Amino acid sequence: MLRLRSAVFLPLLFLWTAVFLPLMPLAAYKNDPATTRRMARIWGRGVLAVLRTIGGLDHREIGLENKPATPALYVSNHQSAWETIAFSTLLPDVAVVLKEELYKIPVFGWFLRRSPMIAIDRAGGGSAMKKMYREARAAVADGRSLLIFPEGTRRTPDEYGEFHRGVLLLYKAADLPVIPVAHNAGLFWIARTFKIWPGIITVSYLPAIPPGLPDDEFMSRVQDAIYTERDRLVAQARDIARNAT
Repeated sequence: MLRLRSAVFLPLLFLWTAVFLPLMPLAAYKNDPATTRRMARIWGRGVLAVLRTIGGLDHREIGLENKPATPALYVSNHQSAWETIAFSTLLPDVAVVLKEELYKIPVFGWFLRRSPMIAIDRAGGGSAMKKMYREARAAVADGRSLLIFPEGTRRTPDEYGEFHRGVLLLYKAADLPVIPVAHNAGLFWIARTFKIWPGIITVSYLPAIPPGLPDDEFMSRVQDAIYTERDRLVAQARDIARNAT
């Protein structure tokens, strides 16, 4: 059944993405990032609907009282392709810090560039950090929230890693409250594959960390908050799976 779900999901994903090809000239003509982001949200909702219908994979959000109505810096763990897609719908108009290579993906990358997102050349060193700083400040000035995956790459549900210092740069640049976000998507969408397991992904928004903290205190608080909650969500999902068998 897993192979069947995965085999059906992939062509449907390509087909749904192809529907947006005719919209690219319209988005280019309007040259309106807000319109482009609305189109991207429609695409993301469609992908989530296919996952729910074909893959039996849904999601839920908890801690919604911690999501402010005003811009914030969201800091999330990274486990799969799911959160890259889902956050365009869960956090409308968010400016995501992402690797520049994603711009090369047909259709999807075009919409990312036009949104615009904050693309980083991971080999760019200090110049890449300066670019991130400038683009983050511009997004905040435009009333947008920011999102960063400070682990830098997708990790397994039980893996730990030091958060990259880019999140600290954003924390200082944006001067916004930080919302730590934890999820267990890697249990259901296996990283770097299209293997989809049925179930319910949980996304948890944690209490805000205020701006202006000392560097080490901020890094410790945000990393501890995310990994503690991630571990809880992963253990909870595994308990549910064991009890269902």
